[in-house]
Amino acid sequence: MSDATTRTKGLEGVVAGSSSISLVEGAEGRLSYRGYRIQDLAANSSFEEVLYLLIYGELPTASQLGQIEMTLRERRALPDAATSVLRVLPKGDKQEPIDVLRTVVSSLALVDPDVDNTERDAVIDKALTLAARMPTIVAAYARLRESKEPIAPNNDLGHAANLLYMLRGEVPPEEDAKALNTYFVLAAEHSFNASTFTAKIVTSTLSDYYSAIVGAICSLKGVSHGGANQKAMEMMLEVGDVNNVEPFIDHALATKRRLMGMGHRIYKTYDPRAAQLNEQARIVAERGGNTKWYDIAQRIDNISHTHPYFAERKIYPNVEFYSAPLLYTLGFKPDMMPALFACSRISGWSAHILEQLQDNRIIRPNAEYIGPAIRDYTPLEDRR
Repeated sequence: MSDATTRTKGLEGVVAGSSSISLVEGAEGRLSYRGYRIQDLAANSSFEEVLYLLIYGELPTASQLGQIEMTLRERRALPDAATSVLRVLPKGDKQEPIDVLRTVVSSLALVDPDVDNTERDAVIDKALTLAARMPTIVAAYARLRESKEPIAPNNDLGHAANLLYMLRGEVPPEEDAKALNTYFVLAAEHSFNASTFTAKIVTSTLSDYYSAIVGAICSLKGVSHGGANQKAMEMMLEVGDVNNVEPFIDHALATKRRLMGMGHRIYKTYDPRAAQLNEQARIVAERGGNTKWYDIAQRIDNISHTHPYFAERKIYPNVEFYSAPLLYTLGFKPDMMPALFACSRISGWSAHILEQLQDNRIIRPNAEYIGPAIRDYTPLEDRR
């Protein structure tokens, strides 16, 4: 590896390790989990199946799927201590659900008597428990900050449907549950992204599983990563009407304003996840009788295919772009969207934590020093 490669800004192009979990082919616009094309998984699999695939390496049999579904349903309820933490946290407009999620996940470590166990079976057990509980945390906080009581999980429902039930208080239409499930599948894993790499770094120090997940959540929150879906929706709300799209884009480009949900470090063509979410966003919008936000997103997307600025720079919608109107139409406020991303990405994080532990070595890269050369120390009284 050349010096130029090893010193690249943001580690772009640097191979930082090997993995068998997912393959991101940016130039071709392809993504696969454990060798399975994301399009096939999004069209045919539940989040529970994908969680099993990422953790165990193979798609589950019918009996294996039944077992993991039962495990997740049995573990959805929060311990009393975690519920108490949720109830005492501030609930104003400035409190972001992903911060609440980070705090409650951290509190769950304190009630796990086996918190420091990093044996494979123990980590898988923790991963399944946390995957089951994170939607409960998000839905409960969403209701508490609206002065409503949290709704207990419905163990007759699948993972995505149950989250909508806990938020709304009624069993969701099948189309809504399918749309949210598709989002969870598409956002579940994406190789060495910033939050996953954070989880790997924490794990490499032989810290506990919860610490790695808390670190990942902190990284995911950033607007250049998992916080982009929130900012994309806020941008669409600012646009307000499909007829305002062209002047909004013109003004944004003239003032060098970043268009959220557009562009990706790896993909230099259309993000394969965006294509799948586009269809689900359309279906949910049309079924609900309000296509306003989908229409705005579609217009921005169409412009990106023909506008010279986007074409020259190979900027296309990414996974956050269409997830924004989809999640908003399903009833999630913009600031809930990063936390929902975490509810999906917990599967990929856990898979990478397990992979890191298989052949662990602390992640500790070198840095090119560009500061002053060695110099003589000057006593305080002689400094000018």
